[in-house]
Amino acid sequence: MTTSSTNIDHNAPYAQTSQRGNWFQRTENWLDERGKGAWIAAMVLGFVFLWPVGLALLAYMIWSKRMFSGNCASKRTPHSHARNAMKSAMTSSGNSTFDAYKADTLRRLEEEQSNFEEFLKRLRDAKDKAEFDTFMDDRASRTAETSEEDDAKPA
Repeated sequence: MTTSSTNIDHNAPYAQTSQRGNWFQRTENWLDERGKGAWIAAMVLGFVFLWPVGLALLAYMIWSKRMFSGNCASKRTPHSHARNAMKSAMTSSGNSTFDAYKADTLRRLEEEQSNFEEFLKRLRDAKDKAEFDTFMDDRASRTAETSEEDDAKPA
């Protein structure tokens, strides 16, 4: 008769959690459980006791994006306001007349925005062409002056 280990309840509160990985992974997990403050404290202590350790921790925190993760960084994304506005603009209000008006207004605004962007493109193209024409005129006048000076000099 053989015994099987399938009767063991690994989710029981008395079950021991085995820590896997090397000392670096265990330390990383330990610091992650305690939050960003623990990482910063470890970095400061590294700078105090042995500056290359602090520098290495700072580089690792930046490289692994631990320094800039969390609630504060996610709230300051440049497009979060626009994303929330677009999400609220696309949800239905429950009033079909208002939803039709809102859809028509959004379509009109998108059309005006595309027309304005086309206008800006034409304006930039016209400015670039004017600058290029000015450059070519200056270049032509400089080459004409240098050819006149070359003709005027006796050999």
